[in-house]
Amino acid sequence: MEKKFNNRVAIITGGSFGIGRATAVAFGKMGAKVVVADWIEDDETVRLVKASGGEAIFVRCDVSKESDVKAMVEKTIQTYGRLDYAFNNAGIEGVSATTQLCTEENWDKTLGVNLKGIWLCMKYEIQEMLKTKQGAIVNCASIAGLVGFQGLPAYTASKHGVIGLTKTAALEFAKQNIRINAVCPGVIQTPMIDRFTGKNKEAEKQFENMEPVGRMGQPEEVAEAVLFLCSDAASFITGDAMAVDGGWIAQ
Repeated sequence: MEKKFNNRVAIITGGSFGIGRATAVAFGKMGAKVVVADWIEDDETVRLVKASGGEAIFVRCDVSKESDVKAMVEKTIQTYGRLDYAFNNAGIEGVSATTQLCTEENWDKTLGVNLKGIWLCMKYEIQEMLKTKQGAIVNCASIAGLVGFQGLPAYTASKHGVIGLTKTAALEFAKQNIRINAVCPGVIQTPMIDRFTGKNKEAEKQFENMEPVGRMGQPEEVAEAVLFLCSDAASFITGDAMAVDGGWIAQ
């Protein structure tokens, strides 16, 4: 297997579970050195990256706190000396409630992680990428960043914001050889979906039926999209919000 990311360095936030873990492992398989960041410490992702042939360290990070994000990027440079790629994936779904019942606490926490967190990550990642005049960043949005979702006003607003922020940053740094894109996953079999369904088979079937392809996506399928957007094969793609959604948005 060609290791197209050999000796390159990638930060993955929200890396302890789901899409983040799958992406960290995918980078490892391609020879990358991976910084797994999450506010929940979990050595399993680091172990899996190493088992796949990559290098990895774990950094505890709450992306809604500037000091944590700054320390995460500083640790990356101290350990590996450079930063080539970032997948800003950390996010929460928040509490389900209609717009008039959404609490201020839920609004602030959800946007703090999902939107402020991505801004903070890019703020410090871009500073390092400008030093080497290269880099690729992928932000994790959602199909909820492309269409409305009843009962999730804070989450939906945050993901729409991620797409707007991605496009703005992409334009700002296009001439500096830093490409910035977003992925918009559909219904993906992750711990977040398990929280929605309670692992109830009937509830899972309802989610599967919402997908035109008739099944949920797998974290590894989103990871492949992230690696593509970071690779030289996507050298003319920036400012895009790529749906990885089994056809959901096409309905």
